[in-house]
Amino acid sequence: MALPWLHDDTPFPPTALALDERTDAPGLLAAGGDLSVRRLIEAYRHGIFPWFGPGQPVLWWTPDPRMVLPVAEFKLSRSLRRSLQRFLADPACEIRFDHDVRAVISACAATPRHGQRGTWIVPAMVAAYTELHRAGVTHSVETWINGQLVGGLYLNLVGRMVFGESMFAHRTDASKLALCALVAWCRGHGLDWIDCQQETAHLASLGARPIGRSRFEALLADRVDAEPPAWTYDRRHWNHLLPWSEPL
Repeated sequence: MALPWLHDDTPFPPTALALDERTDAPGLLAAGGDLSVRRLIEAYRHGIFPWFGPGQPVLWWTPDPRMVLPVAEFKLSRSLRRSLQRFLADPACEIRFDHDVRAVISACAATPRHGQRGTWIVPAMVAAYTELHRAGVTHSVETWINGQLVGGLYLNLVGRMVFGESMFAHRTDASKLALCALVAWCRGHGLDWIDCQQETAHLASLGARPIGRSRFEALLADRVDAEPPAWTYDRRHWNHLLPWSEPL
């Protein structure tokens, strides 16, 4: 079957038409189209995301199964708990939301995904998600130490569904601390799933697991049309992950 080619005004094909595990590109749905705000929001609403390398057209994916992190099942290991306690007790350490989204995306672009060579965040993707941030959809969680950005992640918030994109770390646990902050924020606002897109051992170690595409799309249907919570950092959200009764 030929891969559907999208023009700027072509709708996405049904996700059931994505290539399956018998092919070299399971989950690949279509190619072409643009990376406009309208196109990207429509993609995420249907569990589709862009992923392509230098010299390739825009490629659209919808994997089956889909890697997701149930917020309630996030694994806060003993060592990460200690790192988080030290971080929160140190006045030189900060979590910031949306302080420098483009810097976070650019840092992620320079960091290969776990188990992969090279970057997938080409300049067109950096520009597209920067524009999506201006539209109020793409956000960052940033780890700062002594006034320097040392780690973080960026995500898309569509309704009450969080779509994780990528993370980076220039210090030990810096990206994991940002993920801890995202999980605490989600718990504080009653959001229960974080999409992780691709299955990796690293994500599994943090509590993520694969679910079928049909179940994932059912989750989206109940969440993407809802009013999103305010994207603001509140230190009180840590109580949902690390109660202050524990020694810092």
